[in-house]
Amino acid sequence: MTAPPKTTPAGPTATAGPTRPPAAPAVRRAAVRKRLVPYWLLLPGMLWLLVFFVAPMVYQASTSIQTGSLEAGFKVTWHISTYWDALAEYYPQFLRSVLYAATATALCLLLGYPLAYVIAFKAGRWRNLLMVLVIAPFFTSFLIRTLAWKTILSDGGPVVGALNTLHLLDLTDWIGLTQGQRVLATPLAVVCGLTYNFLPFMILPLYTSLERIDGRLHEAAQDLYARPFTTFRKVTFPLSMPGVVAGTLLTFIPAAGDYINAELLGSTDEKMVGNVIQSQFLRVLDYPTAAALSFLLMTAILAMVTVYIRKSGTEDLL
Repeated sequence: MTAPPKTTPAGPTATAGPTRPPAAPAVRRAAVRKRLVPYWLLLPGMLWLLVFFVAPMVYQASTSIQTGSLEAGFKVTWHISTYWDALAEYYPQFLRSVLYAATATALCLLLGYPLAYVIAFKAGRWRNLLMVLVIAPFFTSFLIRTLAWKTILSDGGPVVGALNTLHLLDLTDWIGLTQGQRVLATPLAVVCGLTYNFLPFMILPLYTSLERIDGRLHEAAQDLYARPFTTFRKVTFPLSMPGVVAGTLLTFIPAAGDYINAELLGSTDEKMVGNVIQSQFLRVLDYPTAAALSFLLMTAILAMVTVYIRKSGTEDLL
């Protein structure tokens, strides 16, 4: 027979040692550091904007309400009427800047959308090459590209000769885009220069937006017997609206403040508000008027952009 197992008397339950309180302060500090990480990452960009945007804008605001001269010095006198005087004297240049920028933006959209569509859906293995060709003008100076257009649109150039052969200059002269039998130093030349120089700013956002569209949506539209134009109107264009909005903003905003194209391709009758600001700062040396014009231009562009975004239904861009 086997002996029964020995049983040991149950002793008193072991008592646990003294419990440590949770390290609440350390946990809180770690949580705070974790929450502050995004703000530390934003700090370099915020400092950059503070030094190179906010500070100059504050200085410009102070300059716009000063009176005086370069010899006697300028003093802050809260001369708010400088804004009204500048707008009353230079409103034609303001309207001309908006008109030229809007026309160039519309032409960039008409020219850039088909090209971006082809690159996104039809280019295939040539896509990278076409994108390089779009970006290639950025490797050349903005000034050199504009001077090239001065040669292209010269009176004895092939463009003017072709337009004369087709009798198109008579039509453009009647509309007011050209003067007689020449294109250079006319509104058409300035708009052509703006369109060419800012066309890549339209194509790149459009391509990015179109490239994200799922191709199966087009196949589904075809399966539902939708015509190509209907597919474009109902599927492609609505889905590419973020690119359209971004492209128009990236084109219109710098075009409205540009002065190089009007300076090199236009005449005194085609001056834009950017030319006036440049002249007031560097030639006339009327700093308060130049600062007031800069603020008026920025305010007008901001108001138009806000209305445009609201109307286009893309408030998330604000």
